[in-house]
Amino acid sequence: MGKKPLSGLKVIDLTSALNGPFCTMTLADYGAEVIKIEPVGGEQCRTWGPLDPKSGDSGFFAQINRNKKGTTLNLKTEKGLELFYDLVKDADILVENYKGGVTKKLKVDYDTVRKINPRIIYGSSSGFGQYGPITHRPCYDIVAQAMGGMLNLTGYQETDPVKVGPSVADHVAGIYLTVGILMALYHREKTGEGQHVDVSMVDTIFSLLENNIPYYTVAGIIPGRMGNVDSTIAPFDVYPCKDGFVALGVGNDRMWERFCGIISHEELLEDPLYKTNVSRFEHYEPDLKNVITEWCQQYTKAEIEAIMDAGSIPCGPVLNMKEAIEHPHIKAREMIVHCQHPTIGDMQIQGCVMKMSSTPGSVDTPAPLLGQHNSEVFALTDAEIAQLQAEGVM
Repeated sequence: MGKKPLSGLKVIDLTSALNGPFCTMTLADYGAEVIKIEPVGGEQCRTWGPLDPKSGDSGFFAQINRNKKGTTLNLKTEKGLELFYDLVKDADILVENYKGGVTKKLKVDYDTVRKINPRIIYGSSSGFGQYGPITHRPCYDIVAQAMGGMLNLTGYQETDPVKVGPSVADHVAGIYLTVGILMALYHREKTGEGQHVDVSMVDTIFSLLENNIPYYTVAGIIPGRMGNVDSTIAPFDVYPCKDGFVALGVGNDRMWERFCGIISHEELLEDPLYKTNVSRFEHYEPDLKNVITEWCQQYTKAEIEAIMDAGSIPCGPVLNMKEAIEHPHIKAREMIVHCQHPTIGDMQIQGCVMKMSSTPGSVDTPAPLLGQHNSEVFALTDAEIAQLQAEGVM
């Protein structure tokens, strides 16, 4: 195995909460040196649950900030800015996720930073982006899901809108920001030019709405909440069984033929209401749904999974968190790994998604304690650090 693919890159991390730290976590997992700069009192998600009952430290922070070096700086002080600008001089990447306008007030904005280091790639992830009429607003994931159009599409027609469980706007914004930064790095390799990468959480959600957009722009239909069914494919749903639920998707007519044989309902193949995917979608409820539901209720999740696997029908049991973490495929893919945290102890956290044959990512070090790497990063003595701490700089 060679070095990690991003080895040698220096990243300044001014992020907090989730979308920015998720980006810098990915960069760190694949070899970049990520220097996380927190306010003197620590960033907000150090207080987010779950909290370790022994130490009171955040498991959330520990998972999302592994492989990083931890420092503290008060960027509202002259000395704090001086130390920050010194780091900028030889950095490759800077990542921040303040709301629009904040970096300019702090004097750490792209225009300021690129005067110090014209080659720097400056990544920004915020709720509403760096321009537009509401760029100044604060944002969390639920707001992005609401304003990006996703929240109104999630849930059932007869219920209130429901947000997607995990913070999908944060995570995908972090992924988009990572991709944008890597594209900017590739451009810099060819031209020597740095640039600003601007990602918005609301844009991110809007980009995930798939065919709901042409439903309105092409067909003039405003899509609504449809529960677990798909807006174009049937059957495509979650069904109750003996010990829980399974998800099934039958995506084309050839698969439909196999599926009818598997559930011993070949008569459905002769019904004109179900001849094509379009007609199955239009006539899915209630009769076709009831037929499939009645069949599923005769079996357990594992039995249905095995039957559908043998017939090459997309199927999966609905797993709770314990079942997902302990699933043999999740373990085999190293999506749950152990990490030894200095206060929490042995932790199981998510692994690296992108499996690279020559330069894989890995979780090597735990999330830093507050200011853990101040002396190493800033090359200061203990006495100098004590003086800066007394002055409120770090």
